[in-house]
Amino acid sequence: MLASVYTDDEERGVAMGIALGGLAMGVLIGAPFGSVMYEFVGKSTPFLILAFLAVFDGALQMCILQPSKISPGSVEGTPLLTLLKDPYILISAGCLCFANMGVAILEPTLPIWMMQTMCSSKWQLGMAFLPASVSYLIGTNLFGLLANKMGRWLCSMLGMFIVGISLLCVPFATSIYGLIGPNGGLGFAIGMVDSSMMAIMGYLVDIRHASVYGSIYAIADVALCMGFAIGPSTGGALVQAVGFPSLMVFIGVINILYAPLCVLLRSPAVREEKMAIISQECVMHQKKNYNTQKENREFPLSDYSEEDETEE
Repeated sequence: MLASVYTDDEERGVAMGIALGGLAMGVLIGAPFGSVMYEFVGKSTPFLILAFLAVFDGALQMCILQPSKISPGSVEGTPLLTLLKDPYILISAGCLCFANMGVAILEPTLPIWMMQTMCSSKWQLGMAFLPASVSYLIGTNLFGLLANKMGRWLCSMLGMFIVGISLLCVPFATSIYGLIGPNGGLGFAIGMVDSSMMAIMGYLVDIRHASVYGSIYAIADVALCMGFAIGPSTGGALVQAVGFPSLMVFIGVINILYAPLCVLLRSPAVREEKMAIISQECVMHQKKNYNTQKENREFPLSDYSEEDETEE
């Protein structure tokens, strides 16, 4: 919906950053809220509050987001299979998947490791993710605008490197305060990757396929979901097999090794059909400007011409 409303590439990047900031707010409040409520109020209370908020939000959407009449689009969207064969889209989806897989693995494994090594209380298990949530909120809003000036491929590559380094530093923490730096860096880096890659995927559709964004952002959501599905499902088994520190090294190295692939997104190739359309639009724009200039020419108000001036 945002991509359809904000068709300009720069505006779309800013809008995506703000939208991802809303996602960060949910993550920001979720883990600390759940741990504190479970510790001091009861395990059923946070679920009842969330259920009420969900119903309230649905009612607000019904009142504010009025449905409009659906009209068939003039441009047919690119088939999903064609998008999945695009190497640039696959690289972007891989960045989203692997970057978010790090925090997805931490969510089930870090609390257990904290209880075993730090003897942390229940409320601290959720508060450990607070630095990651706050920094993610900052990263998505900051790089939604800044990434377009720096280069989105560069922001994504740096973000993947920082994700890997932050994960490598997590096992060195000896207390909950030692997790502030690694988790803060992790959240900030994931914000860099998410805000940059969401904008890049819309840009790739613009220059290589039909400018219909439903399928491309479905691929982006699937990549995020795969990261959050593979991470927790395999994290527990890998922790038992190799241990928590080795698991952090494994997923951190994967992010570091994957980061250089973002260089390929620096100047993605434009499809011939799209190049022809862009060239035609440029020619039409030039002709329009030329005609406007011709219409604005000054003409003499009488029959007195330049030839008469020269004769005199």
